[in-house]
Amino acid sequence: QVQLVESGGGLVQAGDSLRLSCAASGRTVSRYAMGWFRQAPGKEREFVATISWNGGNTNYADSVKGRFSISRDNAKNTVYLQMTSLKPEDTAVYYCAADPALMGRAVERAYVYWGQGTQVTVSS
Repeated sequence: QVQLVESGGGLVQAGDSLRLSCAASGRTVSRYAMGWFRQAPGKEREFVATISWNGGNTNYADSVKGRFSISRDNAKNTVYLQMTSLKPEDTAVYYCAADPALMGRAVERAYVYWGQGTQVTVSS
């Protein structure tokens, strides 16, 4: 069993940056791809970014490409999402998740473990 805990969310202004962290416990996630998803009020949860088990491959939603960066530190069992040039439309609850495939996938059903989420609010 894997427990995922996100942190680093908060209230920021448009144009600011935030770094989210996702700490895994229970067992190592070094052989899992990891992903970030988000859910805005009144909307479906959507894919944000994913990273392969060794960090060698990443994939991003078009809406965040060039602004967000996903990374991982397997020694710390932690995944990060660096968010820059934040926009009000980035406001959402951000979730990290673990995919048992080595290469990350952009679909929710691929992910077997989920965190509780961290709120990111971007004011204009």
